Amino acid sequence: MSITSLRLDTNPITAPPRGFSVSGGSCISTVSRRIDLHNHRRWWKTGPISCSASPPVTVKEQSSETPSRIEALSQVSGVLGCQWGDEGKGKLVDILAKHFDVVARCQGGANAGHTIYNSEGKKFALHLVPSGILNEETVCVVGNGVVVHLPGFFNEIDGLESHGISCKGRILVSDRAHLLFDFHQEVDGLRETELAKSFIGTTKRGIGPCYSSKVIRNGIRVSDLRHMDTFPQKLDLILSDAASRFKDFKYTPDMLREEVERYKRFAERLEPFITDTVHFMNESISQKKKILVEGGQATMLDIDFGTYPFVKAYTTRVGSGPFPTELLDKAGDLLRFSGQEFGTTTGRPRRCGWLDIVALKYVCQINGFSSLNLTKLDVLSDLPEIQLGVSYKHSDGTPINSFPADLHVEYETMPGWLTDISCIRNYSDLPKAARQYVERIEELVGVPINYIGVGPGRDALIYK
Repeated sequence: MSITSLRLDTNPITAPPRGFSVSGGSCISTVSRRIDLHNHRRWWKTGPISCSASPPVTVKEQSSETPSRIEALSQVSGVLGCQWGDEGKGKLVDILAKHFDVVARCQGGANAGHTIYNSEGKKFALHLVPSGILNEETVCVVGNGVVVHLPGFFNEIDGLESHGISCKGRILVSDRAHLLFDFHQEVDGLRETELAKSFIGTTKRGIGPCYSSKVIRNGIRVSDLRHMDTFPQKLDLILSDAASRFKDFKYTPDMLREEVERYKRFAERLEPFITDTVHFMNESISQKKKILVEGGQATMLDIDFGTYPFVKAYTTRVGSGPFPTELLDKAGDLLRFSGQEFGTTTGRPRRCGWLDIVALKYVCQINGFSSLNLTKLDVLSDLPEIQLGVSYKHSDGTPINSFPADLHVEYETMPGWLTDISCIRNYSDLPKAARQYVERIEELVGVPINYIGVGPGRDALIYK
């Protein structure tokens, strides 16, 4: 099961009420110990939970008042991933966006894939555009920490507008955001090949190489598109640097010329979007507008606090890196297909495992979360038993409470509920075993779970 978190500041304000339709989460189970499937044949008889894989065709608007916890959210709040990504952040942002004036992406790039559904059940896979875009009154900001691949950005906008989602005047792009070029993607692949068996497992979308350009200060920013007289020289510098680093990277004068002409067209189209977002965000705060910050990836991928160096891939997780509670047998396959755990960006199957309480507590310590969003509880509905990874031990059995890379995991086993919960909308209506599972997580982690996803649709959310 995946967990997203809502981090709040200490200055709550109440925004004017808006229309609200409830939304569900998308999540997955984090797991590591092998299960004897001979004792769990019912999994094969019942098969995947259909409600997890298929969104509802229509969504009934909630007629009751907005839950008080949403009205009490701080003026500036954030939705961050507690694991390695794929926790259902996009869905929660989509739900909350109706109660915020601004939704801002703060980091990452097109490697992040956020899947959301509109009120008719239409699926949208977003990569750069913030997940608040389906809510007409919300302004979406692509912040300076994001690396922007303009071909993908405009393809995404074209796709949204072809389905009647207006983006004009609703998306702002920071003039300080760095540009991600196609050659960054090529370099990403070359570096992964070079690393061979020690590869990171990136999405090969060029995110790492683009951030590398940013850090060594030869990157190109959105604001540089306003100065096409110096743009070619800056692009030549960064291309030449890539060619000198990788022998298989072929750089020619024609390549530079074609790219410059291409970006002249992009510059003209992007101009209406470009904004000094530092000024815009501070003006919004002073005007008492409510702002929701959308994390692109997750804490365990963080360069400082994540499982370094495996911090560029996607419990689920996609790509290489330690995953202490991973299930490597048919049980993991069942969770993967039941929860439709395949990368939004790459389509790669995600690694699945039991919920890792040690890692979750570690992430809560780093971020100071005030509330958790537990997603895809419905995916566990066919399991007669559910396990929680509650502690790590050294090979000699000595316990350790911090988050190491790959030690032995000790599990706590809880009973399953063996019934479909995808249509339940009130916490008290959940089976007793499901409530015990949720409350045990709260007890172990020390942070309340206020949102529980039981399916992918907007209405598949329980407020606790």
